[in-house]
Amino acid sequence: MFIPVVTINSSPSTLTPIHFTLLINLHFQFSQLFLLDSATYLPTMPVIETLGGAFFGAVLQVLFDRLASRQVLDYFRGRKLDEKLLRKLKLQLSSIHAVIDDAEQKQFNNSSVKPWLEELRDTVLDAEDLLDEIDYESCKWEMEAESYSKVCNFDNRIESNMNDLLEQLEDLLNQKDHLGLKNAIGVGVESISGSKVTQKLPSTSSVIERDIYGRNNDKDTIFNWLTSDTVNHNQLSILSVVGMGGMGKTTLVQHVFNDPSLDQAEFKIKAWVCVSDEFDVFTLTRAILEASTGSTDDSRNLEMIQRRLKEKLTGRRFLLVLDDVWNESRDEWETLQTPLNCGAQGSIVLVTTRSSRVASIMQSYKTHHLKQLQENDSWQVFDEHAFQDDNCLSKDELKEIGIKIVQKCKGLPLALKTIGCLLRTKSSVSEWHSVLISKIWDFSKEDSKIIPALLLSYYHLPSHLKRCFAYSALFPKDHEFDKESLILLWMGENFLQCSQHGKRLEEIGEQYFNDLLSRSFFQQSSGDKKRFVMHDLHNDLAKYVCGDMCFRLGVEKHESIQKTRHFSFVAKYEQCFDGFGSLYEAKRLRTFIPTSFDRRWFCKMPIHELIFNFTFLRVLSFSGCCDLQEVPDSIGNFKHLRSLDLSRTAITKLPDSTCSLYKLQILKLNYCGMLEELPLNLHKLMNLRHLELVKTRVRKMPMHLETLKNLQVLNSFYVDKDSDFSIQQLGKLDLHGSLSIEQVQNIVNPSDALVADLKNKSHLVKLKLKWQSDRNIETSMKDREVLENLQPSKHLLEISIWNYGGTQFPNWLFNNSLSKIVYLNLKHCKYSIRLPPLGILPFLKDLKIIGLDGIVVIDADFYGSSTCSFVSLKSLYFYGLKEWEDWECVGVTGSFPCLEYLKIKRCPKFIGHLPEQLHHLKSLEIIACEELVAFVPIALSLESLYIYDCPNMSIRMNSCFNFLQMLCINAGCDSLSTISLDFFPKLTSLFLIRCRTLQVILQGHTHNHLKYLTIKECPQFESFPSEGLPAPNLETFEIRELENLISFPGGMDILLPCLTTMHIWGCPQLELFSNGGIPSSVKWMAITYRSKHLTSLKGALGPNPSPVRLSVRGVDAESFPDEGLLPPSLTALEIRHSPDLKRLDYKGLCHLSSLKLLHLNDCSSLQCLPEEGLPKSISSLYLWNCPMLKLSCLEGDDRAKIAHLEHLWYR
Repeated sequence: MFIPVVTINSSPSTLTPIHFTLLINLHFQFSQLFLLDSATYLPTMPVIETLGGAFFGAVLQVLFDRLASRQVLDYFRGRKLDEKLLRKLKLQLSSIHAVIDDAEQKQFNNSSVKPWLEELRDTVLDAEDLLDEIDYESCKWEMEAESYSKVCNFDNRIESNMNDLLEQLEDLLNQKDHLGLKNAIGVGVESISGSKVTQKLPSTSSVIERDIYGRNNDKDTIFNWLTSDTVNHNQLSILSVVGMGGMGKTTLVQHVFNDPSLDQAEFKIKAWVCVSDEFDVFTLTRAILEASTGSTDDSRNLEMIQRRLKEKLTGRRFLLVLDDVWNESRDEWETLQTPLNCGAQGSIVLVTTRSSRVASIMQSYKTHHLKQLQENDSWQVFDEHAFQDDNCLSKDELKEIGIKIVQKCKGLPLALKTIGCLLRTKSSVSEWHSVLISKIWDFSKEDSKIIPALLLSYYHLPSHLKRCFAYSALFPKDHEFDKESLILLWMGENFLQCSQHGKRLEEIGEQYFNDLLSRSFFQQSSGDKKRFVMHDLHNDLAKYVCGDMCFRLGVEKHESIQKTRHFSFVAKYEQCFDGFGSLYEAKRLRTFIPTSFDRRWFCKMPIHELIFNFTFLRVLSFSGCCDLQEVPDSIGNFKHLRSLDLSRTAITKLPDSTCSLYKLQILKLNYCGMLEELPLNLHKLMNLRHLELVKTRVRKMPMHLETLKNLQVLNSFYVDKDSDFSIQQLGKLDLHGSLSIEQVQNIVNPSDALVADLKNKSHLVKLKLKWQSDRNIETSMKDREVLENLQPSKHLLEISIWNYGGTQFPNWLFNNSLSKIVYLNLKHCKYSIRLPPLGILPFLKDLKIIGLDGIVVIDADFYGSSTCSFVSLKSLYFYGLKEWEDWECVGVTGSFPCLEYLKIKRCPKFIGHLPEQLHHLKSLEIIACEELVAFVPIALSLESLYIYDCPNMSIRMNSCFNFLQMLCINAGCDSLSTISLDFFPKLTSLFLIRCRTLQVILQGHTHNHLKYLTIKECPQFESFPSEGLPAPNLETFEIRELENLISFPGGMDILLPCLTTMHIWGCPQLELFSNGGIPSSVKWMAITYRSKHLTSLKGALGPNPSPVRLSVRGVDAESFPDEGLLPPSLTALEIRHSPDLKRLDYKGLCHLSSLKLLHLNDCSSLQCLPEEGLPKSISSLYLWNCPMLKLSCLEGDDRAKIAHLEHLWYR
């Protein structure tokens, strides 16, 4: 199927009467072939191709509207054309519509009809391209009237092309009798010109259904799996949930995964990874690692990724959900499983899949087959989505029909939800009955894998939503997309029709999107609430209705792409693409986009070779193509181009020919770090709506931007120092969204700022005003006047003011003019001596005050009210206030009632005070405030406390920090000599660094929450609790540079059963493991080299040593390791900062049969590898700052010794 769009808004001056007559005849002929109104035709056979008629109906609706528009009528009358042509077209629409209905039905028992329809489709698309070119030439004539000299050539070519097209259509028309196509009865023009009214549905923000009807037993089964003792005795258990698509597997497991009761299972790590049908071991391993750590990883090879994942999982009990698994390769699964086997006993991988074979191959310990819902449960799902409220007057009548419809959904939750959303838009009994008797219910799911209920919901979409949804076939399964980007793609394809009472295209697109979201064709992402996904079955449906019109490289195979119009590819991180060659067959390509817009990729083919033949492109994106440095001049030949995205490329400029893209509506140049200039004639892009250039080197805007009357978004504007009128260009632009005005210092006359008219730009929601950083006091008065005149609209939500040179802020920050502001950032306004009364802003949630060197005191004026101020503020950040001394907050009541985050950083003269009674404070950070003398505020809700370089701060140890989870004191609280863990019952992470007087840690109770304990560079620290450190969930124990510490906590092997990582560096008096052995759970040891330490380590490990990674620092012997010194369980050995080490002892290495990684760092005297070479088990060697050994391995005698290695890294 295809997604055609026809646009006619040609200038009368472009076309001659004879050409327009040809055009009308053309419309007449293909209108006879293609009119179809989806509301009047229900398929009587299991057909999907018939639904393509809805696209034709949408396109022809546009044609009909355009031909009946005042513009067309005036054109006819002005050119004295025969208006009978229009009437003739209207009279023929009904009868020709019936021919198409008959053709679509007969294609299944007449093999000649289907190719006839396909040829017809391609001919219509060619006609659309021709009409679009006419529209382009009209724009060109308007912009280049004086220099336009090729009218005749263009006219001759258009006339020739039209005649060819008319011949094709006439030939197709002549075949209809031979094919036996007959006219239908009772189809009128009204069915064409009338359009369905879409009822606006209430959108939902919930991704996971509030209730999962009929699944309580299923949920209990899975929950019992995860918490049962039987499963917990296994090292790693694979559990599978199997069920057909749309059965609710993912929703069910989401409910289990997010159930607070699961905390009792005490999984140390919980991670969720969506697998889908692309099972790439490297990609999935990295996804599991990132989901486990909560941070991104840039590793580029599988072994490194697996090693890091092993380190993360080793000794930890984890729950990993692999959602939507399709892969049936045992080898690939075993490779993926390798690092997962390192988890602690009781670790679980929970799999959802449609295939019992997948569950078998993964050797599932238990498998649960999800069955269809019972009838009562099915009705509950349907009822929730079909009826807006219980007061529906006709609900009783509709319920009788609804019960029969529910039976047809066969207990499938997705089908029930989707068909319910459809029927919510239909209020009459007759409409419900038409859905019930639709022949689409007879559609064979086995033949197409399309669920009839979804197909029926699609069928009943208004035609304009059909093509927008079908376009989503470009996205791979489980692809997350944001609403704004998809709307801009629709705009680029010309899917958004501005016939809705003057609404902007962007608003129309948002309505389209919300309608599809409300009908469950789109769903909100469970991870990022600002992004959306499609269910797999909806993705299948979109691909099915698009047929060969859409092609996704790397996702699907295609025998031929000659008829492809829309093309996408998955841009993987730093992947090189050289598989575009087959695209040359797609001569009529309209779309070329990567679907991972934030990933870097490389294109081996020169761009001019790749896109040279694609002159019909509407949407072109090279976003993220790192090696794209130059855009060819031939870009100007793309007459149909409406969207061009070159973000994150290495281009330095755009060719002048870009300015001849008169249809262009969207130009994205964000994060083009090498881009230095824009074309001078950019103002000729009369249809441009979005110009985006965040983070570029552009410092000068082209002139005459004010003539871009359609421009809606301009996210960055640079004031030109060589133009007196630069800033004035903004005055006539009705901008929306975000705007950053940079180089404000180049505004010569403050009155010019007034002409920019920011005050009346009511659609701007985010504004940034930035001066050059080297402002001086001499320009203070001018800066004040300029900023006063740049007063924004009262509707603004976010504002940032950077490098402002005035001594006072403008009046509009004092008089509550910006009452709707939620975010305010005042940065490096170094001459300002007084803060505005920001406390009066009723909706302000986030306030940042950075680098205001002139502020000495923050007094009561800052609050603006003595009774209630900062009523909505959640985050407050002071940074780099060099002269700030005092915060007059004592005695101020009713302020900061909602404050959750307070951070004060690098305010060297700040003495005090800190506000008290912050009842909702969750996070407090005080950094580099050396003069601050204060107690930590009383905040019972505090979860995170970070004190750095604040020696005079104090913590009230008699206070109870019941909810504190993270405590870090680094070079702070010099009065702290003893710390009792009993005051922090929920603490998970404790970091005590450079605490000068700290001597002892006390503990009277078991601490079940503590996971990370680090004590570093505390010169007086002497001891842990003598009875030991009962922390059963402690995972990481790190002590460094503790000169007076003599012994470990007692009973570590018993009291710390979950300990996986131990670092012991620079503790000269420490007797290792004198109070017991190493817990068997420890997998990573890092110690400072001392022979007695290593000897005691060997003894502490016992007969069954467990560490798999050992890091030894500061080896002062010439040879290492001694024979039998290291445990044979090691898989990784690191030797760091050992300048005296000259030799590696092969006898100390050869018994390490599991060793795979050897990492040598700063071993400058190490000259060569052992004469016997390295153990054959070692596959990876890291050489960091080992110059002599590196030379020997690369050019000397050691080359042969490393020939077996898979990986060698050096620097």
